[in-house]
Amino acid sequence: MRDHSLLGPWVRRFLLEYLVAERNLARNTQVSYRDTLTLLLPFVSRQAAIPIERLTVHDVSPDRVRAFLEHIEHERGCGVVTRNQRLGTIHSLARFVGTRSPEHLDWCSQVRSVPFKKAAKTVIGYLDKPEMEALLRAPDRRTSLGLRDHALLLFLYNSGARADEAASLRVSNLQLGTSPSVRILGKGNKWRVCPLWPVTVATLRPLVAGKGADDQVFRGRTGAPMTRFGVHRIVKTYATAAAKRVESMQGKRISPHTLRHTTAVHLLRAGVDINTIRAWLGHVSLDTTHVYAEVDLEMKAKALASVDITDLPTARARSPGKSATIMNFMKQL
Repeated sequence: MRDHSLLGPWVRRFLLEYLVAERNLARNTQVSYRDTLTLLLPFVSRQAAIPIERLTVHDVSPDRVRAFLEHIEHERGCGVVTRNQRLGTIHSLARFVGTRSPEHLDWCSQVRSVPFKKAAKTVIGYLDKPEMEALLRAPDRRTSLGLRDHALLLFLYNSGARADEAASLRVSNLQLGTSPSVRILGKGNKWRVCPLWPVTVATLRPLVAGKGADDQVFRGRTGAPMTRFGVHRIVKTYATAAAKRVESMQGKRISPHTLRHTTAVHLLRAGVDINTIRAWLGHVSLDTTHVYAEVDLEMKAKALASVDITDLPTARARSPGKSATIMNFMKQL
């Protein structure tokens, strides 16, 4: 008779049966879930003084889950967003066990009652046009690696692709002829199509020359396929170099996702509607894309605050209505 109390078989079924077979989640999402359990199981084993292979479902108690989250946040130095991501994985595991094993329903509800922590809303980081131009000028295009790095930076800026999307890009995804474009496989295994600028096409053509349709566009120094970590390294390397020449870039944390935000903000400034930007970036919900509209409103508010209003007439006791005052103010701008 199978022992349904042991945690190990449930973890195996969760990773293989649920994430892969039932949900067909993206590879990066599967890795994120796996990494959470890789951290959780040794932690619970130490707390309970029980070998990992002998842990039971009830050993992952709500108190130990809370202690694990404190460990993640304070000892490992992770942010609240990462903490909540780890907790989301634990909630999913508890729900998976509870829906398939009625005797564990009470444990499931207790674990899932551990709340998410409210995270402070952060302002997205992006590069202004001069900063982006400085970043694109940083690679030495007299070398083959410099040409590759320049093409990668320009592609990220053009498409708004994520690091893993750029790393996994294949030659067959590119259309460099009439109406040049790129097909990008994003989150949720969903495809999207982005147009390519002529300058991007010109930089990509040398990279794909002589390659097969299934070959990756961006490859490492040794010719091996590039990884998302390689994309991160390239962006940070040239961001550091560009910051030496552009003072406003100093102190900024610049990553491939910063270039993604930059693409969205620059599209918005160019007058592209928010729904088109949503499709461009591959967002499922329009609410996700509205953060860029908020950034633009903040810029407008700063511009309005910089207007000199010292010569405007002061309000009097018997002044015109609020609407009339606003109209008179706007006429003077």
